[in-house]
Parts: sequence; C-alpha cells; structure tokens
Amino acid sequence: MPIIMRLDVMLAKRRMRSKALARAIGVTEANLSLLKSGKVNGVRFSTLAAICRALDCQPGDLMEYEPDDAAAEELEKTG
Repeated sequence: MPIIMRLDVMLAKRRMRSKALARAIGVTEANLSLLKSGKVNGVRFSTLAAICRALDCQPGDLMEYEPDDAAAEELEKTG
C-alpha cells in the first residue's frame, strides 16, 4: 500500500507508549496496533485528530505516501 504509517516513529519521538496513547484517545490497544502496522483500510478523521492532539503533531507526521510500482508506472504514463 502506498500510504506508510509512521505512528511508531512519532510515539518514540514523544516518548509515549502505545498503551498510554490508546487510553488518551479512547481506542483499544489492539486497534491502535492495527493502525500502527498499517493493516487498516482507513482511519476516521476524529481518530486522526485525537492522535494529533495527544502527540502534538500534524497528520503528515503520521503518514507518508510512497508510491508502489504499479502507481509509479501509471504516473509515468499520464505524467
């Protein structure tokens, strides 16, 4: 998937554990773990806002776009 989650990096920068973040934003540790690993198809804006508020960061600090081979080839064709 071309969207890479960097939540683990931001947690390390803020010296916060997943358990504390999960508690602060009102999600289960299991759901936060899935989000951290990128094994989700989406994230609610309210959840994203809560994470950003708790970690004092921007959405771009948590996610990164990295085109996969198919996306890069399509971009070359149209670009």
